[in-house]
Amino acid sequence: MKILYTDVLVVGGGLAGLRMAIAARRRGHEAVILSLVPPKRSHSAAAQGGMQASLANVIQGQGDNEDVHFEDTVRGSDWGADQAVVRMFVHTAPKAVRELAAWGVPWSRVRRGDREVVINGERVTVTERDGAHGLVAQRQFGGTKKWRTCYVSDGTGHAMLYTVSDQAIAADIPVHERMEAIALIHDAGRCHGAVVRNLVTGELTAYVAKATAIATGGAGRLYRVTTNAVICEGMGQAIALDTGVAALGNMEAVQFHPTGIFPAGILVTEGCRGDGGLLLDGDGHRFMPDYEPEKRELASRDVVSRRMEQHIAAGRGAHSRFGEHLWLDITLLGRAHIEHNLREVQEICRNFLGIDPVREPIPVRPAQHYTMGGIRTDHTGECPTLKGLFAAGEVACWDMHGFNRLGGNSVAETVVAGMIVGEAIADFCDRTANDAVVSTGLARDFLGREQARLDDLLKGGGRENANTLKAAMQNVMTDKVGIFRHGEALAAAVEELQQLVERSRHLGVAYKAPGANPELVVAYRLQLMLRLALCTAAGALARTESRGAHYRDDYPRRDDGEWLKRTLARWPDPTAALPTLDYEALDIGAMELPPGWRGYGARDHMEHPAAEGRRARIEQVKRDLAGADRFAVQEALMPFRHLLPERYRGPNERLDEGTA
Repeated sequence: MKILYTDVLVVGGGLAGLRMAIAARRRGHEAVILSLVPPKRSHSAAAQGGMQASLANVIQGQGDNEDVHFEDTVRGSDWGADQAVVRMFVHTAPKAVRELAAWGVPWSRVRRGDREVVINGERVTVTERDGAHGLVAQRQFGGTKKWRTCYVSDGTGHAMLYTVSDQAIAADIPVHERMEAIALIHDAGRCHGAVVRNLVTGELTAYVAKATAIATGGAGRLYRVTTNAVICEGMGQAIALDTGVAALGNMEAVQFHPTGIFPAGILVTEGCRGDGGLLLDGDGHRFMPDYEPEKRELASRDVVSRRMEQHIAAGRGAHSRFGEHLWLDITLLGRAHIEHNLREVQEICRNFLGIDPVREPIPVRPAQHYTMGGIRTDHTGECPTLKGLFAAGEVACWDMHGFNRLGGNSVAETVVAGMIVGEAIADFCDRTANDAVVSTGLARDFLGREQARLDDLLKGGGRENANTLKAAMQNVMTDKVGIFRHGEALAAAVEELQQLVERSRHLGVAYKAPGANPELVVAYRLQLMLRLALCTAAGALARTESRGAHYRDDYPRRDDGEWLKRTLARWPDPTAALPTLDYEALDIGAMELPPGWRGYGARDHMEHPAAEGRRARIEQVKRDLAGADRFAVQEALMPFRHLLPERYRGPNERLDEGTA
């Protein structure tokens, strides 16, 4: 058993983890990154469509700014987001794009003059301004008022990940590959690092750190059909939950992407619809305007996914030997556009479907895509109940997405949260520089505990098969905790998952090697994944309303009076059958944008009793500040700049308004 020491331990080698490590390293702190795979193979590379930032460079983005991006994000979240965090995010996103450009991300650029685009199924000529020539381009994404999504063809995540990874290499930050954190070392409300398993040799090592940052991505593999990579099993959330101290926020908030290719579930970017692609039913009819006449294909993802499933349920789907699906038609975009801006989509269709989207529509159906819930943190990215533990990216409930994420806001969050949380980690290390070093005994206790867990699996005589139980869990989650939810099905899901938890106590592992042993890995991860699944299902059963991606057939209305609050799930007793659910109220009196209609979807939410008063107060502030600029009004309504690291508080520059 070995013990290694560092200032900052980052668990996860994707965009968020790399960016946090870079922030800490340039402040003079040692950082070590753990990664299941080489960093450039991380799931961040799968982000195709782009990164939202209110640059307002393209003509269709003219007039965009932080205020518009803020409103889009809060409405998209169905008022589940922390509005101060959203403000921090939208203010920093333009800085992140420009930093990435300086580091070498080859953003697609604006070209002056006329160009043809497809808007609402029709070819339209737009004229880009001379002054915008050479600036970062943006495309349209769902749920936004302006064209805001910066992109690199349809390989945005790939380009960003390679660039940021190269910066980590330049900063001499070590990445320990094929290493998995299987437990957090903690004592008396303080995190001291992690127990880490070498996936090749099976050896356990205690990594002791002043600050531990988790950036392991989502938990899509709780579901049978997901756009997530096979490594996205929620282990970061799970080891935090396993402490019994840290809470997970909003685990019932699970997003389904409208356009997973059918039947494989592999993602084709929202850029397909943003660039003008249309959704068609089995009869070739464009159906989204029937449901959402204003936003059509570009309503938020939760709304589009539900409309698609609703249309299939009405008997309007296309039939195949694999089941029913709908069509995504991008043929109207033309070969040149597809081969230049959607080339990865074309490759996916050719390789996995045997079709060319230049000539044929793409069979699609919604698939699990994103986990809005995660490790609950404050605005600095730190866990409020376990000091020294930080989280950023999809693994975290920071909480800027609430109950639905807008496309392009997640890959933006990875680097923006990495920047902001990385500075907070450096501040924490500065403050704790003289703290007593954690005892060797504590580290050895955790090492011994985790080794005993693994030995029990390897040497025990259980007869349950981990892969069988995992498949059963994924079926339960897909069939009963999916796009449409109902109390009876959710109650059944909770009961069935509890039975799987009990069966998982009797796992048997046929292959006994302690080192490279995929069967063992499935076994110890499964026990943790089942707890995450129960947090999701139990939270969904308890939340008797519909909000964002959480849609209850039996409670179809958003109920702000009862449910304008964040779910917090803990598991303090390892022998308990269910998580402990608590709630964290969202304060309407501190909101810059009080709850209302989203601009798409249903108009029948139930008002919070304080909403009208807050709206009246906001209108009064605006009258009192008549003639003042938007910054003064915003500061009066909800101050946020003091929450940001000082280096990111400055204004952003735009073509139309200069420095603003």
